[in-house]
Order: sequence, then structure tokens, then C-alpha cells
Amino acid sequence: MKIAHRMALTGMTAAVYAALTVLLPIPAYGDIQCRLSESLCLLAFLNPVFAPGIILGCFIANLFSPIGLPDVVFGTLASALSMLGVVKYSKNLFTASLWPVVVNGLVIGAMILFFFTEPPHTVVKYITFAATVMLGQFAAVSVAGVAVFSRVSKNKRLMALIKSL
Repeated sequence: MKIAHRMALTGMTAAVYAALTVLLPIPAYGDIQCRLSESLCLLAFLNPVFAPGIILGCFIANLFSPIGLPDVVFGTLASALSMLGVVKYSKNLFTASLWPVVVNGLVIGAMILFFFTEPPHTVVKYITFAATVMLGQFAAVSVAGVAVFSRVSKNKRLMALIKSL
């Protein structure tokens, strides 16, 4: 694939992810969030060429976070680690959906605990934050995303287009 083509695809994917995160009237930041844009992580399972755009889109969306710099750094890190799992270690759509759920829950849960709560930082607090983030991620990626991309993967023409990018 030519570099210009890949850059355009990355930019478009990032723009869609960021726009969905910032513009949808659904909580997208903090311990209670449900980013429907995270369902786009499953595009990288269908074709890894989408992974950089999803990571960049997360970075851009987190620039708008009321949490600030920690969300930009740790949210983007979580997105990159999720994409690694989705692309390298997933056997099917559902297992691919669990990478963003688990990674975001663990990373964002820790970020909220250490940057936004008063000590003592207890295991119970961490589990609570991680669980609430995981719940929102599960709804967005494992339920909504899997439902959408299961349909997409059955459409031969659309899959041929996705694979050709």
C-alpha cells in the first residue's frame, strides 16, 4: 500500500473515532464511560491497517478530556496495547473485543485511582474503577461492536473492500 493511501486511511479512521468520542452525548471520560467509538477497535481485527488510526483517534479524542494530560498519555497507551492484542493475539471477533475491555479497565482504572482519588489507594477502589470502565467497554465493544461487525463480516463485498485497504 502506498504511503499516501495509508496516511489517508489512518487520518479518516482517527477522525471518525475522535468525532464519535467527542460528539456523542454519552460519557466518554472518567470512571463511568461508554465510548461507542471503541467498537471501531474491531476494524483492526478485520484488517490491521486500521490500528494506527484508532490509536491516533484515541489520542485526539483524549485531548478533549476533562481529565487532561493523564488521559492523553494513559488512554493512548491503553489503546495501543489493546490494538496489539486485537491484531496479534485474537482468534475471533469476540476474543478481539475483550482486549479493549480488559486493557482499558486495568489501565484507566489505575489512572483514575492514582491521579484522581485521595489516598489510601486501596485494592477495593482499584477494582471498582477498573470494573466500571470494563463494564462500559464491554457494552460498547463486546456487545454493540460484536453485533455490528458480525454483520459486516458476513457481507462478502464489504469484507473484500475492508481486506483490500
